[in-house]
Amino acid sequence: MSHLLHLDASARPASISRSLGARFADRWRLHNPAGDYRYRDLAADPVPLISPGWTAICDELLRRGITEPARYAEVVDTEARRAAWAVCAPLLAELLAADLVLIATPMYNFGVPAALKAWIDQVTFPRMTLPGTRFVVLSARGGSYRPGTPRAEVDHQERYLRDFFAGHFGVTDATFVAAELTNSLVDPRLAEQSEAHRRSHAAALAEIDRLTAPDSLVELAKTAAS
Repeated sequence: MSHLLHLDASARPASISRSLGARFADRWRLHNPAGDYRYRDLAADPVPLISPGWTAICDELLRRGITEPARYAEVVDTEARRAAWAVCAPLLAELLAADLVLIATPMYNFGVPAALKAWIDQVTFPRMTLPGTRFVVLSARGGSYRPGTPRAEVDHQERYLRDFFAGHFGVTDATFVAAELTNSLVDPRLAEQSEAHRRSHAAALAEIDRLTAPDSLVELAKTAAS
C-alpha cells in the first residue's frame, strides 16, 4: 500500500493513542520508503465544523444525482459554497489519495473525539464510496469495553466507526486495535487494573507489529484491491 493518511485525534500531546499511531506509521514507512505519507493532527490543527455552505453542497449533489467526487466542484457556485469547499476540498483530496487510512484516537465519553467527528463530517458526501481503501483504527480507552465486559454495550466508538465506514464508504473490513484501561495509570481507584492495562497495551503493540510486517501489508493491499 503506497499512500498512507495518518490522523491523530487525541487532545493529549503525549498520549497512548498517539504512540500507537506513531509506531504503526514508522513501521509502515520503513517498509514503504517510496510511499506517500500524509499526516494530520486533528487536535493541534482542528478541522472547522461544517457550515451552511457545506450542507448546500450536499443538497445540490443529491438534486443533481452527482456521486463521483471528481464532479463535486460542479455545484460550488455560490460564495457560501466556495468558502465551504475551500475547507473540505484539501481534506477530501488527502482521503481520496490514500489507500490506507490510519486513525489514532482515544475514546472520549464512550465515543470519538469531536476533532475526529469534525473531520469525518467534512469529508463525507452523499452516496460516496471508497473502493480500494483500508482503514486501521488504533485506540486507547480509559476502561475495558471488550465483548463480555460490563461496559461492552456502551462502546459507541468502534461500533460507530464500523457502521460509518460501511454505511458511508462501503468499507466493511476495517481493522481495530485497542489499548484498554489507560485510566489505571492516573486513577488510584483503578490501580489494581494496571497489570491488565499493561497486558492490553503490550498486545496492541504486538498486533501493530504484526499488521506492519511486510507480508501483512501485502495482504492488506490485496484485500483493498479485491
